Amino acid sequence: MARRRQLSFRRRRSSGRALALSTILFIFALALAPPIKHYFTQRAQISALNAQLVSDNKALDDARKELSLWQDPEYIKSQARERLHFVLPGERQYIVTGTNQNTNSAPTTKVSAALVDGQPWYTRLIASISESGEK
Repeated sequence: MARRRQLSFRRRRSSGRALALSTILFIFALALAPPIKHYFTQRAQISALNAQLVSDNKALDDARKELSLWQDPEYIKSQARERLHFVLPGERQYIVTGTNQNTNSAPTTKVSAALVDGQPWYTRLIASISESGEK
């Protein structure tokens, strides 16, 4: 009987050691979890800020290039001609409109597409007036 008690006592002692070891590992994991979480969170923030810094530096370089363009008088003249339709004294400016339509087909408007031949002239007149009022 003494042997049985000693054997069972040793089993309890070994299971107690395993319980103590698992408790220590659990406490260790609980102690390390928040700092590890903060570390990975901060690494993600740092990489996001680095990406933002790269894009901001690119935008800054683009703005510097544009600023250097605007310091050139010829560029300013070309932009004034293109954007504001300015002309120098003695020059004539021609503006071509309606270049987005296909050249093979006859240009059609809403009025000509909506009206059918054989309608009275006053119907066409009212449609034309309402069409010009929409633009």
